[in-house]
Amino acid sequence: MWHITKREIYDNLNSLRFALTTVLLLALMVTNAVKHLREHPKRVQRYQDAVTESLNHLTDRADDSLYTLAQYGPGNFYKKPSLLHFCANGGESVLPDVVEVDKPPVFMTDAEGNRLLEGIWSLSYPDANLNNKDVGPNVSQVDWAFIIGYILSLIALWFTFDAFSGEREQGTLRLMLANSIPRHTVLIGKFLGALLSISIPFALAVLVNLLLISTASTVHLTTEAWGRLGIIFSLALLYTSLFVALGLLVSARVQQSAVSLMILLLTWVTLVVFMPSTLASIASSFSPATSFDEFWKQRNPIQENLWDKYKEGRSSKSVDRRLRAKSEFYTENAEREERWQEEQLKYRTSQVHRARAITSISPATLLQHLMARFAGTGFERHLQFVENTQRYARQLREFVADTDRADPESLHILGVREGMSKKPISPEAVPRFEDTLNLNRDFNTAAMELLLLTLFVLVLLSGAYLAFVRVEV
Repeated sequence: MWHITKREIYDNLNSLRFALTTVLLLALMVTNAVKHLREHPKRVQRYQDAVTESLNHLTDRADDSLYTLAQYGPGNFYKKPSLLHFCANGGESVLPDVVEVDKPPVFMTDAEGNRLLEGIWSLSYPDANLNNKDVGPNVSQVDWAFIIGYILSLIALWFTFDAFSGEREQGTLRLMLANSIPRHTVLIGKFLGALLSISIPFALAVLVNLLLISTASTVHLTTEAWGRLGIIFSLALLYTSLFVALGLLVSARVQQSAVSLMILLLTWVTLVVFMPSTLASIASSFSPATSFDEFWKQRNPIQENLWDKYKEGRSSKSVDRRLRAKSEFYTENAEREERWQEEQLKYRTSQVHRARAITSISPATLLQHLMARFAGTGFERHLQFVENTQRYARQLREFVADTDRADPESLHILGVREGMSKKPISPEAVPRFEDTLNLNRDFNTAAMELLLLTLFVLVLLSGAYLAFVRVEV
């Protein structure tokens, strides 16, 4: 087996296709690195400017009073740009990079326009603008996902279309099998030889790409980023193995190399180009006919009238009861607004996940989703960002409640100026928002797609073995 593998590698290293593959992959990876070095600092600068502005709002509100912080909130939240954006764009252009903090609604003003009844802040999630047709691969970006998904898969077929048919035409396959060598040994040897032959120029191109990016002063890859790069490189080898197995399968069944190449090209167009777009169109037709507003009415047929509830409490003679009625009115209104926003987000997310389940039949789409997930981009990254903001919102509200509870002079009625602590708070004590990634979660959510991609490889490799065992030389 190792002898056959070495012979395959040696033959490929001395071929024109190996030289052309090396030049092509180097050119694409250098282009990718140059583009990332030009665009990434701009993304980081926009993010830093937005975060600085949001922190200034938070500091000003903390300096003012605890009530101002409780009423107006911390300012908007911004998604941290991924260090591995060059690996997979993930449709970031159609995904929002901010979760907004809605200003407190004004329920009542006097004749001069002064606010008599003003609510408290709530989270608002901008529409992702991600239609079901956008769940397939993006060919407009020269990122790793494009290079691996389209170029590397085509190269794999180029290296294997004549693996058996070419040797059958030359008569060398008959001589090889005349010896007492099992056919599965020949198959695995050719599989490893082709895979390693493709991996050599790809690894070289990746090293040049990472050398250009990591040595630049504008990009600093962390330890976690290097770990994610290792996972992405492994995904590339797994995906390439799928097309190597496909090439061996067709080459074992076809007598002539030209016919094998034609069949493989048509199969590649179907799997990589035609199938993702077609499946995305089919997925878009499965969108539910009911709108979210109708869905919300079905889920919540009874809408509690908070205004009537507030007026009932406001009529009380007790000052404490009136203040608490106002606090409950503010809190329940903010909770209802956020609950509506969260339900809308879940509704849109379920649509996208349903569409992704349909398009995952395509190996190219599977690779796109996996690479975007481990690169820290795409729709799953957007959902992590939203969860981070929700977690911080709860943390900030707990901080306000705990700070107010620590003041014995306070009435402990949140959201009402007269009922909250008047003591100044230190801006440094206010918790800060951190947008973090969770590699364990990425693995858990990607487990099914990883198993499906591995299953594709095993099925095609088994098919190649059965085809080669039955072939008459």
